[in-house]
Amino acid sequence: MLKTIVEATQNFCTHQINEKSTINGNITKTRTLIAYIDIDTQDDKKYRVYLACDNDFIQKVSKLFLEEDESDEETLIDMTLETTNLIVGSAKVIAQKANMPYVIDTPHFEKIGQFDFKYDEITTVMIDGCGVTIAIKESNG
Repeated sequence: MLKTIVEATQNFCTHQINEKSTINGNITKTRTLIAYIDIDTQDDKKYRVYLACDNDFIQKVSKLFLEEDESDEETLIDMTLETTNLIVGSAKVIAQKANMPYVIDTPHFEKIGQFDFKYDEITTVMIDGCGVTIAIKESNG
């Protein structure tokens, strides 16, 4: 699942932000805006997918969609939710084409701060010195 979400994130960086991305296995240690979206797979497993966007990354997204050079905190939160929905929604399409369909829920904003949640898999996609950490945690039960 992480593979499809990373692919969707890299596609987002290439086709929306118009920047080449790299993958960095480290967790970002900077202040991030963290949102999550829950996923239900066809084999009845549930996962929580976190996107922790650093301020510069989400400001690039805000500049792209809203043409704002310096967005306020509320706008950055909204852009984090929208980015989470766009990326995981795109990953859903990629997964469906690979015969691994799943259903996604509505994204929720978690907090602004360091990423400190438990996870099973994690990676960071970087563009121009900023990035988004993607983490997945199985949440059955």
